[in-house]
Amino acid sequence: MPIIKNYGFLWERKFLYRGTGGDGNAGHLKGKSRGKPEADFREQIGVYVLYDRNQSIVYVGQAGNGNATLFTRLKNHMNDTLWNRWEYFTWIGFRDVNADGALSNQQNIDSAVSGFKYSDALDEIEGILIEVIEPKLNKQSGRLANATEYLQVIDDRITEISMRQIQSNLLDIKEKLNKMANMG
Repeated sequence: MPIIKNYGFLWERKFLYRGTGGDGNAGHLKGKSRGKPEADFREQIGVYVLYDRNQSIVYVGQAGNGNATLFTRLKNHMNDTLWNRWEYFTWIGFRDVNADGALSNQQNIDSAVSGFKYSDALDEIEGILIEVIEPKLNKQSGRLANATEYLQVIDDRITEISMRQIQSNLLDIKEKLNKMANMG
């Protein structure tokens, strides 16, 4: 039985929907995978990696101890001393996804892990490291055959602003300021 149930590689911080507060709008950490229901990984327990804009690893942490779920840890890093030092994140989750898309309650931080061979655990740990670090000299990919990869869901309420849009807005402002200067 695998320890690692699912994962998401190189999700983008800018598409992490933090929500606006209030009932039903607390934000989410949704992912999708072919043939699987869309799932919200807010309450996931496991390991995560933060990367800078060059996709170099800058931080490795764990989520699930106490109230520090994956979503909470990521939100904290958006406000702590790492706030401007990461652009992407990878997560590796121990909680499975049920048929309805909810995270399973079978795996929790106090669950005992049994029924696996150390050779399987070694394969999984090596697989994580190979997938996350992508060493130049490794010829094989990580062995995460029994885990499901989820791709990040981008919430429609998040808009990406391009440099062209910023430049256009600045030109509009400049034009308005010039008109105001010419009036007075």
